[in-house]
Amino acid sequence: MSQMNDHRIQAEPREPRRPRRRGRPAAVAGLVAVMAATGLGQTGPAFAAGAAEPYLPAPTGSRPVGTTALYLKDTSRPDPWVPGVEARELMVSLWYPAKAPGRHRARYMTPKESELLLKDGDITSVPADTLSKVRTNAFTDARPAGGAHSLPLIVLSPGHGKPRSELTALAEELASRGYAVAAIDHTYENVAQTFPDGRVTTCVTCEMKKDPAVWEKLEKGRAADVSFVLDELTGAHPGWKGARLIDTSRIAMSGQSAGGASTLAAMAADPRLRAGVDVDGIVETALPEAGLSRPFLLLGKPATYTPGRLGGANWEDVWAGLHGWKRWLLVTGAAHTSFTDLGVLVDQLGIEDGADIPGARAMAITRRYIAAFFDQHLRGKPQPLLNGPSADHPEVKFCAPEKKTCA
Repeated sequence: MSQMNDHRIQAEPREPRRPRRRGRPAAVAGLVAVMAATGLGQTGPAFAAGAAEPYLPAPTGSRPVGTTALYLKDTSRPDPWVPGVEARELMVSLWYPAKAPGRHRARYMTPKESELLLKDGDITSVPADTLSKVRTNAFTDARPAGGAHSLPLIVLSPGHGKPRSELTALAEELASRGYAVAAIDHTYENVAQTFPDGRVTTCVTCEMKKDPAVWEKLEKGRAADVSFVLDELTGAHPGWKGARLIDTSRIAMSGQSAGGASTLAAMAADPRLRAGVDVDGIVETALPEAGLSRPFLLLGKPATYTPGRLGGANWEDVWAGLHGWKRWLLVTGAAHTSFTDLGVLVDQLGIEDGADIPGARAMAITRRYIAAFFDQHLRGKPQPLLNGPSADHPEVKFCAPEKKTCA
């Protein structure tokens, strides 16, 4: 194992703390780290026989949600991480508003993926299939709803080392509100990824020595993945039978951690992306000299992204290059995991992840603000929530980086 493994079982400390580096974050790094650090991996009551299975919060939109998975192969380029692999293979999950609930709820991840993720964190004394039992809210056999070209499309990109499944709660929320959502697993950047033929790939990039050049390569590679997925969903021969529902004039992207940083690279490379969100992601790829004039939202945790701090300075460079509508929001008490399903799941399992805000509350905030952002910029519906502090969401601070203040 690489030297970067030495840090994977450290629980995230409470604020204040040094900005977290993206050295080798395992796909369940936050989960397995705190399990190991607190001993819950050996004796945690959440894993006792008969314990309730973990679940994702129900989406708040009015529509039932369907989901399906796509296998896509880009023969125009080799895989960027594994020499000799002549085509880039991707797995993509799609969520969409459905005509009615189906009979079969979607599986969160496979037992083998759960096993590999937990093993990667050196957690061997809990059921290997724990993460495969997470209850979702989408149905695999639900028929898509909507007229031709009626659904805006949102692309989601997860953190480095993490599976696309950890953005399921956000995807279900957006789909319940009438969006089509496509979450991409970036192959060999994920600890465990399963293909339809049974192959399971692991995380090649997790073992690499990280430097700015590697992160820039990763972000630009993800941008290429996004453009290819958009081609496959909106081209003459789309890979999804419901693709006719997508409104190709209303496409946007959001990502968490490395996925959030990659959103900027993707927008710079592909003008089809009309708006974007970086959720808690340090950006390595510089914006074009002319900057970016499309709407952009920065959403993160104060420990890393308060203006004037090290991580904040990174976002300050980004902020200076954003020339369209923009906001910089911080969620008080959030940890890195708070913006993903993991923040919800660790609370249910009785595990500490370093956050001072309940996972369910952090997820509700994440869903609400990201949905508001897309409603305003893809649907033309003004959202007062984005104009300033809200009494209903006092945890959310609006930052003015020019003044080095957040209120």
